[in-house]
Amino acid sequence: MGKPLVAVFSGAGMSTDSGIPDYRGPQGLWRREPDAEKLVTYASYMADPEIRRRSWLMRAEIGALGARPNAAHLAVADLERAGIPLRVITQNVDGLHQLAGTSARKVFELHGTARAVVCTVCGARTDMDEALARIAAGEPDPACLACGGILKAATVMFGERLDPEVLAGAVAIAKGCQVFVAVGSTLQVQPAASLAGMAAEAGARLIIVNAEETPYDPLADEVIREPIGTALPALLARIASEDVFL
Repeated sequence: MGKPLVAVFSGAGMSTDSGIPDYRGPQGLWRREPDAEKLVTYASYMADPEIRRRSWLMRAEIGALGARPNAAHLAVADLERAGIPLRVITQNVDGLHQLAGTSARKVFELHGTARAVVCTVCGARTDMDEALARIAAGEPDPACLACGGILKAATVMFGERLDPEVLAGAVAIAKGCQVFVAVGSTLQVQPAASLAGMAAEAGARLIIVNAEETPYDPLADEVIREPIGTALPALLARIASEDVFL
């Protein structure tokens, strides 16, 4: 019997130990500043230069580009290095799975990446650090250097569709894996959250690692409430030794 395909589905809680705030947790960005949701809502962003200015400042202040992978990201990369068939589906836009060493082709970024910038007119794609350098130099709302169009982070904002190819790949993984580990996600944002249900329905062992309850806890074979930085490495070590099936 071959080794099981393991899918790791990561949410914002995966990156809080790297200093990146989550959105819906007790100290989440939306609870501290409810109006901040407008900064990542496509219609508001495109219509209001002031919203764009604040959105760029928020990205500079969060400092995601300077964040480093934490123990949880490194544990996922170690699982791949151990020879376990692995796919990562992430709601995060910080690129920390790849920085930790997980193969980029095995990471499905459902909500895009904050490490790149895209023009909403011509589609030109550039690095986020270039845009932030322009912000630091005094441009409040930098325009595309190629066509003058509005720039935005290469993330999926509220009001935008997920990339259909990325979503289709994630669905195929959820339906085809033997173990589905949902970590650091409230499992409330659809359609991404439904992947946990798809995996369970297809017969995968569903394991949820999250501080708070999720709507999919009743379907889970195992629910872990311990801190992600220690709980996930321990869990993935069990999976690598196949003890998770005992």
